Amino acid sequence: MGFFMSCIKDKVILITGASSGFGMVTAKKCVEHGAKVVLGARREDRLKELCESLGSDNATFMATDVTKKEDLNNLVSHGIKTYGQIDSLVNNAGIMPLSFLEEGRTDEWDNMIDVNIKGVLYAIDAVYSHMMDRGNGQIINISSVAGKRLIPGSAVYSATKFAVGAISEGLRIESAGKLQVTCIFPGAFETELGMSIKDEKMLEYLMSEAKYANLAQPAERIADAIIYSLEQKPGVAANEIVLRPTAQDF
Repeated sequence: MGFFMSCIKDKVILITGASSGFGMVTAKKCVEHGAKVVLGARREDRLKELCESLGSDNATFMATDVTKKEDLNNLVSHGIKTYGQIDSLVNNAGIMPLSFLEEGRTDEWDNMIDVNIKGVLYAIDAVYSHMMDRGNGQIINISSVAGKRLIPGSAVYSATKFAVGAISEGLRIESAGKLQVTCIFPGAFETELGMSIKDEKMLEYLMSEAKYANLAQPAERIADAIIYSLEQKPGVAANEIVLRPTAQDF
């Protein structure tokens, strides 16, 4: 524990999508390691409850819709006003309404593009100049194994997650060594992502495929990977981490 404390203690870490899943568990682990957290998500009631459990000295929050640039700019400004700086960004907000292309669920496609691609870009933009002016910073983007390989019904979702990988690599190159950039590609873990699937054919397909059943591992495993990335000392970064259950073959 002492080693982790020395690396993460007193860092200010901004986390999007912090009201559940990877974001919520990561927030808890960051505070356990001595960091301060700035939390953003749409569900303000959950953020308030989470911050109260973490302690007002350790956590602050603001209701945030990542599809709105102003919300992310305000969240970053709030974090800097509260704690003086933002050391790390965990770009975690995302949605996964899988569907077959023939269903033409274009509203869901638009929403995925807005959250999974534009939301990632808006968060990066909100912290970029602050970090570059300071000469250092950390950005951890959450993609998916769907950003490495497709399954039936994942075409649009996978496209957004391939984009997160490309954005991460571009950011690594363009920040010219000042930023530590990590892209994490989670497999099947216990989050609320599956709740956004509304396509009945997709749900039937997933339930009919035995290989998709009982795969999910605790979200804490991805939070551990995020902590590992955060604890890297300046000058190096874990650029890509693919983490999936051993039983998952895709």
